[in-house]
Amino acid sequence: MPLDPPLEETPEEIRTALAPLRNGLSIAVLAAGNPFAVGAIIRVAHSFLVREVLLIGSEPHYEKASMGMHHLENVLRLPDQDAFFEHVRGRPVWALEREFSRRSLYTAHDFPPDVVLAFGSERLGFPPGFLPRCDDVLAIPLYGVNNSLPVAIAAGITLSWWAHLRYAPGAVVTPA
Repeated sequence: MPLDPPLEETPEEIRTALAPLRNGLSIAVLAAGNPFAVGAIIRVAHSFLVREVLLIGSEPHYEKASMGMHHLENVLRLPDQDAFFEHVRGRPVWALEREFSRRSLYTAHDFPPDVVLAFGSERLGFPPGFLPRCDDVLAIPLYGVNNSLPVAIAAGITLSWWAHLRYAPGAVVTPA
């Protein structure tokens, strides 16, 4: 159940109030190739109170697609994959990539508390050299002839599965 929006507070006051409720996981988006999708991922990430959203590269994101959630999230832009891996050093990185997956998302019952979930381009996936540096590569099973999902949908499915495992059925996150 979502929290009631504190409309009278500034974005910084809201961010401060949400800080103790945040989870340890982060979302990374690398060369998504779709500014609208990146904005949508920021909105989805907010719904799960992720630690941070890491935008790798210089591609723009469409702020309107985040429905204002970019003001409430910890969005950090990193110039390239080397800067990304330096930023997350010591934390497990799990990529979502169908073609080179090691296992299905739905067999993952062991999300580390500080995992970084990485999503690549809708058209091109991840650049060379990225996946070998990841601790795991998961796939969302698909059953039709379509080879992929929109990246924002993939992020939503992944975060929903994470939350399903993280919270007891029917659990509600509320401020202390």
